[in-house]
Amino acid sequence: MDPRTTRRTVTFVHPFRIADYEDELPAGDYQVVMDEELLEGRSFEAYRRTGTYLLVGSQAGGRGTAEMRPIDPRDLEAALVRDRAPRDPAEPGEAALAPLEVRS
Repeated sequence: MDPRTTRRTVTFVHPFRIADYEDELPAGDYQVVMDEELLEGRSFEAYRRTGTYLLVGSQAGGRGTAEMRPIDPRDLEAALVRDRAPRDPAEPGEAALAPLEVRS
């Protein structure tokens, strides 16, 4: 079977977590690596995903060491959806000031 690897860059605007990992990752660009294999015996070209990995520890296209963390593509998509959702101003890290009282 012919394997193929594709890469794409995803951007997180806020620090985030991926299911099954305890640490919070900083906002930034991350490379996602997808390994697929060609399905034989089809009348058309079709691939099956055999693994999805998030490169952690190096900027996309940058230098340095990176850890390839196996991830479920659905967990990655869920993290991206949470990242783009409107933030609750009461969440930690988001400063919310109470209005000033005016006394007369």
